[in-house]
Amino acid sequence: MSPRWEPHPDIRRGRTVVYSLHAHLVFTPKYRRGVFTDELLRRCEEIMIEVCDSFGAELVEFNGEHDHVHLLVHYPPKVALSTLVNSLKGVSARLLRKEYSAHVRRYLWGGHFWSPSYFAASCGGAPLSIIKEYIENQKRPG
Repeated sequence: MSPRWEPHPDIRRGRTVVYSLHAHLVFTPKYRRGVFTDELLRRCEEIMIEVCDSFGAELVEFNGEHDHVHLLVHYPPKVALSTLVNSLKGVSARLLRKEYSAHVRRYLWGGHFWSPSYFAASCGGAPLSIIKEYIENQKRPG
């Protein structure tokens, strides 16, 4: 391997692809209820690490407050982000309701845990203005 191709931790390689896909996700509990405690957040992080692993993704960062959680996920291009989100929310909802049923029932009812909506933003890499300028400055054949 040439010296200019030093491995970079954010760039992954597949058989036919080189990628660096990161997403910032925010999930809120149903009705934005303040259900989270420190213990619940720690367990939620463990669950989400396992789910990400099963998709070949990596949970880079996780944190939250009493009424929402933030995730930074590094995922492969073969994974549809919406599929990953559905699995993260579905598995965590099922396990958190089962393991902390008395606590969760005080805040949430009707079999729901997460709000059906979520926030997702792509992140990492150069700012869009730099990428746009780079593409504009390509040397087009004459």
